[in-house]
Amino acid sequence: MQAAVAIARRGLLGGGSGITFSRSIQTGIQRFQTLLENSDSATDKELDSTQSKGFSYFPPVPGKESSLQWDGKKFEEIPIVHIKATYNNTHIQVFTAEKVPLVLLTCGYMGFKNAKKSTALAAQTTGIAAGNKAAKKGVYHVRVVVKGLGPGRLVSTSCFFVVVLQVRGSLYWLNSCVYQGPR
Repeated sequence: MQAAVAIARRGLLGGGSGITFSRSIQTGIQRFQTLLENSDSATDKELDSTQSKGFSYFPPVPGKESSLQWDGKKFEEIPIVHIKATYNNTHIQVFTAEKVPLVLLTCGYMGFKNAKKSTALAAQTTGIAAGNKAAKKGVYHVRVVVKGLGPGRLVSTSCFFVVVLQVRGSLYWLNSCVYQGPR
């Protein structure tokens, strides 16, 4: 048991056992590829026939047309929700695809003052209110862009599932990481 722990620890610390580990993964992948190539079952043929050639689970590259549509709207036409979660406040903005603002709410606007603005409950209340306002304006499918490391970033993201809105297409996390620090 101690020998196995020592080998695992050496692999985590960057010892020589990492090379053999990667080789075992590579041979495992090669083995599964040969199994997939040799399978000729009826279900495999059905799956291949139902999946279209142009379908992709990933969002389209900018400038390239998308075949995915929600309620007759293409990916590029879906409104965008910007969530900025700072340590002291949470800002939620809903824009159309043409950058026309539809909803702008903050925790301070919802009635939370001082230190209460930086709580997850304030972000949740703001997210639900922003979702309701967007739903009244006819927005039901959104793309979400989250920026910041505040306490309300996860809660405000999940609030759009509580309301009628459905997060479709993408969920981006834009977190700036300063490596050098302040001067």
